Parts: sequence; structure tokens; C-alpha cells
Amino acid sequence: MEKFIGTGVALITPFKEDQSVDVEALRDLVKFQINNGIDYIVVLGTTAESATLSAEEKTLVKQTIVEANNGELPLVLGIGGNHTAGLVQQLKKENLEGFDAILSVSPFYNKPTQEGIYQHFKQVSENSPLPIILYNVPGRTGSNMLPYTVARLASDFENIIAIKEAAGDLVQAMEMIQQCPKDFLVISGDDMITLPMVLAGGAGVISVIAEGFPEEFSNMVALGLDRKVDEAYEIHYQMASAIDMIFEEGNPAGIKSVFKKLGLATDVVRLPLVKASENLQLRLADFIDNK
Repeated sequence: MEKFIGTGVALITPFKEDQSVDVEALRDLVKFQINNGIDYIVVLGTTAESATLSAEEKTLVKQTIVEANNGELPLVLGIGGNHTAGLVQQLKKENLEGFDAILSVSPFYNKPTQEGIYQHFKQVSENSPLPIILYNVPGRTGSNMLPYTVARLASDFENIIAIKEAAGDLVQAMEMIQQCPKDFLVISGDDMITLPMVLAGGAGVISVIAEGFPEEFSNMVALGLDRKVDEAYEIHYQMASAIDMIFEEGNPAGIKSVFKKLGLATDVVRLPLVKASENLQLRLADFIDNK
């Protein structure tokens, strides 16, 4: 699936000061991605604070992004959960018009075995009308999808086409690249190790930092895919401090502070998340002013 090679972004949900969804800002953010080199957009992922959105708000976010995108970029919809049967029912009834794939996180909190993870995604595969990008993020789920499980899923189900690998473990990512079929995409879910993953054979990134700095980060990934290593690492080291900063006090508080500085959205987040501290906001603003 060549459309998912390169730089994807996990888009935020911008809020107004009264905590309602800011539809106008959301449209502007989509256009910002389209106009600055992003290859595809992930909708209603963790970065979108989807856990705090009502069903009606999720529908509004989906519709707004599909309309603003107007077929320009491939769209991926986050649909995951830790109740397999409930997730299957959601896949059967979800309106997927305008989307090219789903991103489905490994079951969180339950801490299933590797066999449990395999059987969960077997059910997802058999009931999904769209291609599936797996999502491994042990820091949030409490369990790790091991390379042999990913390779097994990639080999057994044609519609499981990729994984967003966010364990932060470069060796594990390399094992996935080595063990999975050649056409299976191992996509970085960790901004800081995106470039080494790409150079090791990864397909790109689903990024947070890239939505705030789309031109720079997508250029870095493109250079990495072209094996222009020195030029790619020059951008990596320019961006490294910002990557650290946007995750310093949690996601998406950091990236929303970037958007506030850029005048694209407020920095409002929903509890239990809180805004970035004044100190962090000042440091991010200084980075933007001097980059």
C-alpha cells in the first residue's frame, strides 16, 4: 500500500475555550497538512483525545476532516478497543466513507497473551471492510505485540497491511522488518526514532511532531527513504529538542501549544489532560521563533 509510505500525522482535535470542537480550526489544520507535504492523515487516534469525545463529536470530527480533505490525502480512521466483540460490531456499523484504512490499537488494559492479541486481530481482520494498520504502543496498552505475533498476522491476513510500531525499541522494529513479508509496512509511531527506523527498512511514520512542522519532518522522512542520510540527519537533529518538548508534559498538550503559537488552534485540552506549563510554552515558542 504505497499510499501509506512516507509521513502520516495523528491529527489533534482542536477545541474552543468552552471545550467544544472547533470545526473551523480543524478544517484549517487539514489544509495545513495538505499544503505542507504530509502524505496521509490519521483521524481519531490517541492524539485526537478520542477517549474524551462523545459519539456525536466523533461523527462531527470525521465529517469535517473528510470534507476538508476533499479526497486530497489518504485518510486512516482509528478504530480499536479492548472488547473484541464490541469492536467487531463497531466495524460492521461504522460509516467508513472517505477512509482508506483503519488503525487498530492492540487491546489495552486487559494485558492479553500473544495468542490473545492474535485472535483479537483475527476477528478484526475477518470483519473489517478496509485494510488494517495494527498499532503497538505498550506504554499505553500495558502489553507488547512481539515481532513473531506481528509477522504471523501479516502472513495470515492479506488485509493486515502495516503496523504503527511505537514501543520505542529500534531492535524490535528491525526484527519486525526482518520477519514480516516484504510488502508489509513497518511504520514508526515514535518521532524520535523515525529516521533510524526508515533507514533500517521502515516505511515512514505516523507522527505527532509532523503536524506542527509538516514541511520539515516530511522532508526528513523523504530524504531517509531516498537514503540521503546526512541531509536527513541534519533535519533530525534540528527537530530533536522539539520532539522531546512536545511529549514532555503529555500528548497532545505539547503539540497543541505549538498550534497556539502558530495561530492555528487553541491549546485547550480535556481533563484528565491539562495544558502545557508556561515554562514549556515559552521554550516551544522560542524553538519556533529561532528554527
